[in-house]
Amino acid sequence: QVQLVESGGGLVQAGGSLRLSCAASGSILNINTMGWYRQAPGKQRELVATITIDSNTNYADSVKGRFTISRDNAKKSAYLQMNDLKPEDTAVYYCNVDWVLIRDDLRGAKQIFDSWGQGTQVTVSS
Repeated sequence: QVQLVESGGGLVQAGGSLRLSCAASGSILNINTMGWYRQAPGKQRELVATITIDSNTNYADSVKGRFTISRDNAKKSAYLQMNDLKPEDTAVYYCNVDWVLIRDDLRGAKQIFDSWGQGTQVTVSS
């Protein structure tokens, strides 16, 4: 299977910066789109940013110009640089991969869809 582990969350004052990391592990042959989502208390999970395998990016309007998503395919990792953080950015941030091809002993390869990490808390104080 695939494991996604996020790190880099924490407490920061408004205007500060954080860099989140997501590392994928397992017998991975290929990863498609990687993304960051967030969920604030009492709210639905929402898209923050995504990046395709050839590094095309997409951002929520609320983070455009402040957040930057990137990936390192060799390290099977994605990153989210968050600058000029605001209290409304406070949420649990989740890493997502929409499609992964992994090595399978029986079939040679197996597709895994819609994998999620356990989340990392980001808290921005005013």
